[in-house]
Amino acid sequence: MDSYAEPVATLGDRLTAAREGAGLEVAALAEELGLRPETLEGWEVDQAEPTATLLGRIAAITGVSLVWLLTGEGAGPQDTAAGAALRAELRDLRRLLAEAVARVDRLEETLGHG
Repeated sequence: MDSYAEPVATLGDRLTAAREGAGLEVAALAEELGLRPETLEGWEVDQAEPTATLLGRIAAITGVSLVWLLTGEGAGPQDTAAGAALRAELRDLRRLLAEAVARVDRLEETLGHG
């Protein structure tokens, strides 16, 4: 039996799994949705539920099906070892890019003032 299907898991459990499976922090997904992080955290602990429109947006952003969010059946998060490795590589590349941008800025400043 799928551990995310009703009645084993709640909507909040599936929201958390979808967010984590997409490699997103609460703050990042909340920002993407135009919400306060506390609102999303409330949904994840089943204190409240998002509207149908927001559920559709969450499904699209996190790459799960709307049916999976609602019932736990169908296409859920793809958090495989390969996916985790790709997310780690993406984080490393973003860090390297940020470092390169900082170096370019320093060089441009030095050349501009030299």
